[in-house]
Amino acid sequence: MNKYELMYILKPSTEEEKRTQLLEKFKGIVEADGEVENVDEWGNRKLAYEISKVNEGYYVLVNFNSSADVPKELDRNLKIADEVIRHMITRLEA
Repeated sequence: MNKYELMYILKPSTEEEKRTQLLEKFKGIVEADGEVENVDEWGNRKLAYEISKVNEGYYVLVNFNSSADVPKELDRNLKIADEVIRHMITRLEA
């Protein structure tokens, strides 16, 4: 199993219920073939630069362990989620 870090930014207008649903969805993808170590919700923060006329975003950081297939599935789901502005999955050195 490899260690990974997922950071994603949601639109600031996303309702709390929808944010929770998305977090549970992404955690479910990881838990299908791995384990979530930590979820850290940073909340609304100012973006370094404007993305699609949006200056703020809701940041979420997730640390997890999984096989190499899970990040590919996560990436696919994050790309099709309309609420996600940006995301990045990084493999951490053990």
